[in-house]
Amino acid sequence: MTSLLILLVLVAAIVLVTARWKVSPFLALIGAALIGAFAYRIPMGEVVTTVTTAFGNTLGNIGLVILFGTMIGVILERSGAAIAMAEALIKVLGTRFPNLTMSLIGYIVSIPVFCDSGYVILNSLRKAVTLRTGVSTLATSIALMTGLYATHTLVPPTPGPLAAAENLGVSDNLGMIIALGLPVAAVAAVAGLVFASTFSRKEFTPLPAENDDDLTRQSYEELRESYGRLPGAFVSFLPIVVPLALICTSSIVKLPSRPLGEGAAFDVLGFLGTPVIALIIGLAVAALLLRGHGKLERFNDHVQESIRVSAPILLITGAGAAFGGVLAASPLTGFLSDNLSGLGLGLAVPFIIAAALKTAQGSSTVSIVSTSALIAPMLGSLGLDSPEGMILSVLATGAGAMVVSHANDSYFWVVSQLSRIPVATAYRTLSVATAIEGTAAFATIWVIGLFLL
Repeated sequence: MTSLLILLVLVAAIVLVTARWKVSPFLALIGAALIGAFAYRIPMGEVVTTVTTAFGNTLGNIGLVILFGTMIGVILERSGAAIAMAEALIKVLGTRFPNLTMSLIGYIVSIPVFCDSGYVILNSLRKAVTLRTGVSTLATSIALMTGLYATHTLVPPTPGPLAAAENLGVSDNLGMIIALGLPVAAVAAVAGLVFASTFSRKEFTPLPAENDDDLTRQSYEELRESYGRLPGAFVSFLPIVVPLALICTSSIVKLPSRPLGEGAAFDVLGFLGTPVIALIIGLAVAALLLRGHGKLERFNDHVQESIRVSAPILLITGAGAAFGGVLAASPLTGFLSDNLSGLGLGLAVPFIIAAALKTAQGSSTVSIVSTSALIAPMLGSLGLDSPEGMILSVLATGAGAMVVSHANDSYFWVVSQLSRIPVATAYRTLSVATAIEGTAAFATIWVIGLFLL
């Protein structure tokens, strides 16, 4: 029982120092790892080794994946490819179904691009669609927000799912995580879309326009012109489609049945589908989006920006793994094995823990990293130590990390301020939408678990 109390105190401390005192999650997690090591009486000579080994192994396994994925996202954002993809979808869907259009655009764009950045990029487009169709700003804002959020927390190569896969020991099976994460994210996005559609004719009093920054005052035409000539739709989609296709193909050829045998095709496709290689290829394809004079200089600038953006994520991911390494080396594992196995909670455990951490401290990525580190020692006692169980645990953690976005979440403020939604209205709409979305995602994961576990 003492082991569990120590865990609860450590988690509460992480939430307190990150949410209330704004301490860096990296320092909070490293501090929790060191304090936990002493609290669990890990031999003093093994403390540093336990922390640094877990930290180093995790960054060694997924550090480059996160970095290259971020590079692709930054290039898509800076080159105007995200706008090009959005326009291509609007040409197909038209403006007859504006909420569906915004949800689908968000669903696709947020696979490589952070949801916060995605909303900033697409907000002018959302405003243009809203004006052209006469639908409520509330509806298109919720639809875009939930579409972006769905793939952000559930589909690699975004950092959260990648970190969870590493912490839970299935980073070599990203193809299956993508294959299951995409439909689960689709259900979550549809749930958000249905909720958004209830506000299609809902009027509200927006925040004054002067509260917006220069970007939000831009018209869609001005934003589009700021990118110059947009890349073509086909090449804009390729940096997303190519890596995902390679990773999924690699997973298929590595199935126990070996559908392509074990010859040259197996070796080549297995190599190309390795996440690092697949994303390097995706980055090379993304470089084709940069045109005109000085494209090499712009490419280098985007790489530098990617390193700056990904550094905090890498550190938080490594620190979360260090915390998990301490927990794995503690008596907590045995206690949980003895006491949780008969409760039948299964996939509900990662979902509930992630939801609690998300609601308490705000960051979905921190929630996913911390939860996956916490539950890694519990997988056996929860009956989730099979490959399928680990994959579904990654997804359940991502579903929990959607619940619930409110004032301590930067994404909440990005959406509400750019859409000029008052805080009270945002709580009744945006926060509720994320709760519905995350719950729908978990319900889908639970149903899948009935067949796979």
